[in-house]
Amino acid sequence: MKKWSVLFVFMICLAWVSHVSAQTTLRYSNFFPATHIQSKLAESWCKEVEKRTNGDVVIQYYPASNLTKAPQTYDGVVEGIAHIGMTALGYSRGRFPVAEAIDLPMGYISGVQATAVANAMYEKFKPEEFKDTHILFFHAHGPGLIHTRNKEVNTLEDLKGLKIRSTGTSGLVMAALGASPVGKSMGECYQMLQKGVVDGSCHPVESNKGWKLGEVVHYMIQNFSTAYTTTFGVFMNKKAWNQLSPDQQNVITEISREWAGKHGEAWDESDKEGMAFFMEKGGVVIPQSQEESEKWRKAAEPAIDSYIEKVSAKGVDGKAVVDFIKANM
Repeated sequence: MKKWSVLFVFMICLAWVSHVSAQTTLRYSNFFPATHIQSKLAESWCKEVEKRTNGDVVIQYYPASNLTKAPQTYDGVVEGIAHIGMTALGYSRGRFPVAEAIDLPMGYISGVQATAVANAMYEKFKPEEFKDTHILFFHAHGPGLIHTRNKEVNTLEDLKGLKIRSTGTSGLVMAALGASPVGKSMGECYQMLQKGVVDGSCHPVESNKGWKLGEVVHYMIQNFSTAYTTTFGVFMNKKAWNQLSPDQQNVITEISREWAGKHGEAWDESDKEGMAFFMEKGGVVIPQSQEESEKWRKAAEPAIDSYIEKVSAKGVDGKAVVDFIKANM
């Protein structure tokens, strides 16, 4: 009896050791601070993967740029420093010519809408620019609006020459509207505004609370006709992806589809919270008349035309991409 008991325990231990040795551990890098809803969602994605793979895939989560800085995250995933990464495509300006079109001033009205457009664009065109990684999903924030420190911007003329922090394509939009874009990441934005290095920032309403920018900006210009978005990609190292079993890949793909929607919805909820925070801090909202709004829209058109011309020179049918996005908004 003792012999069989010892053998049983041995077999249990052997099975446990085999399970541990077969367990896959991955590193996920994200630049959002741990308290930000987009960071919390990324962390919950990690936990869901572990849950649905019965613990066979474990993901170590690194928020707040603790593993890779935002502009280096994509390369960090390619090189395997991180196995999974989330970052804004705009931090690598010019690297993703097809996807850049998503961030153009299309007049976005919500994060859900922008997220759907981003994923539809990828499925339609499968851009070669992402060939070095496996794409899990994209998400994108709601309307990106101009916020300023001390100057009211009631007309397009008021914006002329103001230094506005903006990234990627949104910088091109600011230039088209007559501002002076300053290309810095969101992590640097608070101090730049606080110290007066820039006159304002172009960001979604949620950032007023999510990044505490509502503490250092006093005016919000509701330039909805030229509202852009910022596309965030969640990428995976190709080698790490290929080492997963087909069942594990299917589970992660299914979870990623679900979480893309969650991220889009969270952007919209965050916009509401960001507006409340902005108002609590004494912020002033500046609406635009239909006439002024149309004036801004026309002023921003060259940014779209410029995009089409620039990427067409690289062999990308920029017009087809822009037309697809407009048709799917």
